[in-house]
Amino acid sequence: MIEVTIDSIRVSLMSQHRVAILKDGESERYLPIWIGPCEADAITVELQEMEMARPLTYDIFATTIAELGGAVSHILIRDLRNDVFYANILVDHDGERLEIDARPSDAMALAVRAHVPIYVEEKVMEQAGITPEEDIEDDVDGPESAGVNDKDLSVFSDFVDTLDLEDLDSDEQQE
Repeated sequence: MIEVTIDSIRVSLMSQHRVAILKDGESERYLPIWIGPCEADAITVELQEMEMARPLTYDIFATTIAELGGAVSHILIRDLRNDVFYANILVDHDGERLEIDARPSDAMALAVRAHVPIYVEEKVMEQAGITPEEDIEDDVDGPESAGVNDKDLSVFSDFVDTLDLEDLDSDEQQE
């Protein structure tokens, strides 16, 4: 199992969904998981320590577990099948460990409230984890070492050369 933290919640420009970005605590690997806007808001509210007038569903769930004598131990993102992630909420109760099937988004919203670790199975990280590549801007050897050559840039140079920038100045003066 790999311990991860919630690095960020990102907004998709293409849909109403959000992406929770989980970061591997031991390396530069990240695990993106699509989640709904309500779950994203619930996670964000807790991470940013925002005060809510009334408890959210995840607050009620955490309180219920505690009132019934249980304690959330951790959550585990255990599987990825057909592009669907599966998670478990692990609860200790009366000397037993209960595993409750959950969507990862719901499990993460509960984990941040219970202040418990989030783990990912290695096989899931191998399937869906990503390691960001170095930015081209950060490349000290120039664009050629990042796979960009003068031929690639010539298309843009040709386009810029065809622009009539003098007409642009005269249009601005007329307005």
